[in-house]
Amino acid sequence: MKRATKPGKVRRTPKAIVRIGQYTYTVVITPNDPDGFLVTCPALPCVVTQGDTFDEARAMAADAITCYLESLIEDGLQIPIDETIIAPVRVRVA
Repeated sequence: MKRATKPGKVRRTPKAIVRIGQYTYTVVITPNDPDGFLVTCPALPCVVTQGDTFDEARAMAADAITCYLESLIEDGLQIPIDETIIAPVRVRVA
């Protein structure tokens, strides 16, 4: 027997894991002359934003990530974990 849901209420599937809390994501902030800074997030490829200053770009990144995660929660989707590995690569050019 199925349970009735209230109108306008979204029923989440048991497979969807929703975790509300604090998350940390790696962002890449790249100078974008003459337009300030471009921000991308490797763990969340659809999150792209920008800012006129470094601090504004970082704040815009936090806002964009928050909005995206909230939309995932509303849709009952799993929040991705940031598994980004940052490693310098040294090359020699002859």
